[in-house]
Amino acid sequence: MRFQILGPATVLGEDGEPVALGGPRVRALLTLLALDAGRVVAADRLAAGLYGPEPPEGVANALQSQVSRLRRALGRDLVEFHPAGYRLAAEPSDVDAHRFERLAAAGRQALVAGDPGRAAGLLREALELWRGVPLADAPHAEGAASALEELRLAATEDRVQADLDLGRHRELAAELRGLVAAHPLRERPRAQLMRALYGSGRQAEALTVYDEARRILDEELGVAPGPELAAAHLAVLRADPALGAPAPAPAAPQRMGLPAQLTSFVGRDRELAQVSARLRAGRLVTLIGPGGAGKTRLAVEASGQEPQDVCFVPLAPVTEGADVPAAVLAALGVRDALRPAADRPVDPLTRLATALAGRELLLVLDNCEHLVEATAELTDLLLASCPGLRVLVTGREALGITGESILPVAPLRLPPPEAVDPLDYPAVRLFADRAGAVAPGFAVDAVNAAHVVRICRALDGLPLAIELAAARLRTMSVADVAARLDDRFRLLARGSRTALPRHQTLRAVVAWSWDLLDADEQRMARRFSVFVGGARPETAERVCGLPEEVLFSLAEKSLVERVGGRYRMLATIQAFCAERLAESGEVAAARDAHAACYLDLVLAADDRLRTREQLEWLARLDEESDDVNAAVRWATETGQVGTALRLLAHCACYWWMRGHRVTSADLAATLLLKLGTAVPEGLEEEYVTCAIVTAWRGEVGDEVRDLLAHSRTLLPWDHVPRRVEFLMMLLSMFNGPRGDFEEAYLGVRRTMAGLAPWPRALAYAGAAFVLQVLGRVEEAAGHFHESLARFRAIGEHWGTVLVLSGLGTLHQEQGDHATAYALADESLATARELKATTEIAESLCRRGDALQGLGRPEEARADYLPAAELAGRNGSVEILAWALLGLAEVALRGGAPEEARVLLLRARAECPDDWYSTAETRARIAAALTEIGDQVGGAVSDR
Repeated sequence: MRFQILGPATVLGEDGEPVALGGPRVRALLTLLALDAGRVVAADRLAAGLYGPEPPEGVANALQSQVSRLRRALGRDLVEFHPAGYRLAAEPSDVDAHRFERLAAAGRQALVAGDPGRAAGLLREALELWRGVPLADAPHAEGAASALEELRLAATEDRVQADLDLGRHRELAAELRGLVAAHPLRERPRAQLMRALYGSGRQAEALTVYDEARRILDEELGVAPGPELAAAHLAVLRADPALGAPAPAPAAPQRMGLPAQLTSFVGRDRELAQVSARLRAGRLVTLIGPGGAGKTRLAVEASGQEPQDVCFVPLAPVTEGADVPAAVLAALGVRDALRPAADRPVDPLTRLATALAGRELLLVLDNCEHLVEATAELTDLLLASCPGLRVLVTGREALGITGESILPVAPLRLPPPEAVDPLDYPAVRLFADRAGAVAPGFAVDAVNAAHVVRICRALDGLPLAIELAAARLRTMSVADVAARLDDRFRLLARGSRTALPRHQTLRAVVAWSWDLLDADEQRMARRFSVFVGGARPETAERVCGLPEEVLFSLAEKSLVERVGGRYRMLATIQAFCAERLAESGEVAAARDAHAACYLDLVLAADDRLRTREQLEWLARLDEESDDVNAAVRWATETGQVGTALRLLAHCACYWWMRGHRVTSADLAATLLLKLGTAVPEGLEEEYVTCAIVTAWRGEVGDEVRDLLAHSRTLLPWDHVPRRVEFLMMLLSMFNGPRGDFEEAYLGVRRTMAGLAPWPRALAYAGAAFVLQVLGRVEEAAGHFHESLARFRAIGEHWGTVLVLSGLGTLHQEQGDHATAYALADESLATARELKATTEIAESLCRRGDALQGLGRPEEARADYLPAAELAGRNGSVEILAWALLGLAEVALRGGAPEEARVLLLRARAECPDDWYSTAETRARIAAALTEIGDQVGGAVSDR
């Protein structure tokens, strides 16, 4: 697809036809994502771009709604969700704004190189991409729109200059008068107009243009015409023949100290354009990023494209700040005087300022992180005293001086695990390129692609690490490299012999940054390594025992990165810091602090997951999920069973709502086996919850099955929890009333009065399910509606889905399939808003059942299929069995009994045989098998 934002937002499909986008907010969202095509755009930035500085309440949901609409228009694969925001999965070259910037830069380079014909062609091609006001559909993106307008004007002036150099004076006069009228204070178009008029034989008019410019500048700004306009005036007065002839080719710019590169430059086209744009817009640009991110290579490539003289100064060998000016003088080729005056010594700073005065030069100061203060002082002085100087700096932290434009150099873009073609991503292309150099004939193919992707992802997309890994293919296979990444520092210990020592091994790259930290920063960094998924500043402060300002300092020095409101370490840096944590003897203390912090978090979150704050706290636990799991593992491994039980029990509601069945069941099984039948005093509810979580994936071993049976003796099915509120639902679903349903109903009614709002709403639903079994349909419906009203009153979406599902089943049993369908549809919409994958799959199954009842089997099949895929993916075995059952019933009605039989056997194998809530599914499976004449027994019963 091609994306057009230089005017009203438009998307062109592969056939060149426009794609229907929808309303203004969707077009605005597309515009904002296209501006950063291929990169994650933070959700708060998108919200500001959509709604301005004062977004409405519920802006996160509103943004999500617009993203859903855009996905419907473009396809889900093109708009990716990331923890930090959203990403348009497109190359920058697919967006007209980025193509414009690239073409404009190439045109300007051709113009400076003395090729006006090529320059004019490139610049015309760039300007023809414009269709109107840039970013017209994103009214709150004024800054980006203004920057594009400025680039357009500069490109127009460059194109005019190219045409003047080609002798097209007469054709340009009218256009230039329009430009001057639109931008009366801009001097370059006036100078060009003077040249066009003079070249057309209109010398007097050219002089009038200068007089008008001098008057306007004096009246409006109180300044005289600048050098370019003054030079044009003097040339007209002198009747300079050069005014009417093509400009002579300039001398080739000098490239002092700029190293020639021996390898190709992969995957940084966007960053290259950004550096160029930043250098045009300002005079000081600093590239920051972690070691091995490719800052030096980017600086070399960017400076090589600049039209003026360049001086490259490698600061890595310099050890003292006082020697920085001398290093710059040496790079410039400025030698000491042969006979310096003893009574008039000239300090290096003065000599530098004198050498650079009046020069148009780009000074590149590379690898300055160990000399930040000295580099900052020198840069500040030179920029103030040398107006023609621009400076490009690389380092792991910014200089922190006025006028600095900071450009983070992120790792190369990585393919997601499910990427169709990994070579679409720069990290994989770099690996393939470098691997091909050491292992001729190597190519990424279907056999090795998964290994290559794993290598690139494990190494965070860091170019240096990827190059070191690719170099190992001289002696190892790709699979061997991928398998040894757990010991990455030992594996990647052979780099280029001619590289700086700190770039020869992966360990040395990180150790260089580590050695530049002070004691508190080192303590924070090693303790921060206990976080699996990063942390918010306040969480890091508590766990690490140091002020959050120390974390911010690590971010400034590229040891951690900020993603949204969270801070995280790259895996390579984290592995190094974990080694330092082990050396310090602080592992147990740091992990204990981590577990205690996350226990407090889940205790606070669990109470709010069943309130109006549900969506907010689900999102918060989504952020923290990996660290919660790590805390459970640590507490279990170290025998802190009380902490582990409480963590696990108070995560059960979150795990159920999010459909995290597999990982949670593994955690619970490990803990349950460690506990055996020993129930910690006062933690009976937590123990039973752990047992149920173990079971909810389905298949369990004999030892776990015995422990599950033991747990059923500890609490009755209608136990009212005092600590683990969600256990009330789990007990009824897994154990359920067994025996006298009338007494069960009366028991539920007796407990209702003293319950808190959520358990009371759930109790009404439970009573409704019991009444449904008793055949008291009207009473059941009344209780369902009472439960629904109570869940809605407290703003609880999951309970709402539960009751809508129950009501739908009630109507389905009465043959009212249309109402059952409508309720299932409503429940599906609510489950999707909640992002509850299990409930989404269940609602799809309920809707499929209703569609079967309505005589629409193909539509039913279209619901059962994604339900089976969702349930299988998250380990919801009871829903998977239901979906397979539905598919079998459709096949059976369609005259395919053998297909139905295979599906039914799969369904029966998946369906838990000891859950109360799966009794109906088991009965339907048995009935369907009987219908096709395959009684339970013999081969059919083999599982």
